[in-house]
Amino acid sequence: MAISICRTLKYLQPTTCQNIKCAAALLPQPLLVPIRTKKRYFIPPAVNVKQKSQSEQETKARAAGVVVRQQYIERAINISCTAGIFDPYVPPEGDARLSTLSKEGLKQRTEQLRQSAASQLAFRKIKDHDPEFSTKEFPALAQQMFIDAHAALTQFNKEKLHSLVTERCYPEMVRGNRYKTLRWRFIESLEPPRVVHARCPDMISKGNLYGQVTLRVHSRQTLAIYDRFGRLMLGDEDEPRDVLEYLVLERHLVNPYGRWRLHGKIVPAWAPPKDPIIKTVVIPGPTLKPEEEFEDLHYQVPKPKAVQWYK
Repeated sequence: MAISICRTLKYLQPTTCQNIKCAAALLPQPLLVPIRTKKRYFIPPAVNVKQKSQSEQETKARAAGVVVRQQYIERAINISCTAGIFDPYVPPEGDARLSTLSKEGLKQRTEQLRQSAASQLAFRKIKDHDPEFSTKEFPALAQQMFIDAHAALTQFNKEKLHSLVTERCYPEMVRGNRYKTLRWRFIESLEPPRVVHARCPDMISKGNLYGQVTLRVHSRQTLAIYDRFGRLMLGDEDEPRDVLEYLVLERHLVNPYGRWRLHGKIVPAWAPPKDPIIKTVVIPGPTLKPEEEFEDLHYQVPKPKAVQWYK
């Protein structure tokens, strides 16, 4: 029985293979078309080859299909505030207490008359766009804005600080305060704040007006700055000081939703220098071996030299 089955399979094998070859011949043959693809990557430069120029590198990158991003050198501008203080107020030396009989006092008086005449014209333009503006009520509101802005600065309240200061004043107030602790307090006002200067410049176009008002504030404050280790760097919380400041406030007049905000501060040329800042530094010690201990060496720290650090 086994022999007959083997003979039958040997007889059917050539017939089956022939049928399969015929069926494969009737099927459509696949068509192979060679296609040359484009390289989409940079080839690293060879060793000891002369460096190519910038234009040649860009040409090679475009040929490889790499998009070279264009570098824009334009500077973005913000039209909600100006970039500086137009015609800044020049505080007279000695706070205008020189006698008008002297030559210096006469120059101060002449400069005050010139600045006051230009300020009156600026007040008229400001009142045309802001009818509620008044030189009698504005100083009190501006002083309260000054107090709220510094309180928000000590609490690191960015949202409130942005609503009280302009985009030009904000980086000047927060620069360098990331790892520091600020303690500021407004004690009292020694003299009523008053408006001493005003300007109404335009920017970009003729009708785009901005109002800038300079305020004289004489108050008593306390300030203390601590570093990230909790060490005192500047000032004292228990020592109040008399401070005379000239604050500049600005508003975009043509914007119906504009508001008065702190824009900057004017520091007179005759102002006394700032107190030096006390900084914490690391004094390098001896180099220890793996088997040594620092206490066993009885190392004495050398006295540091008298160096003053200024902010």
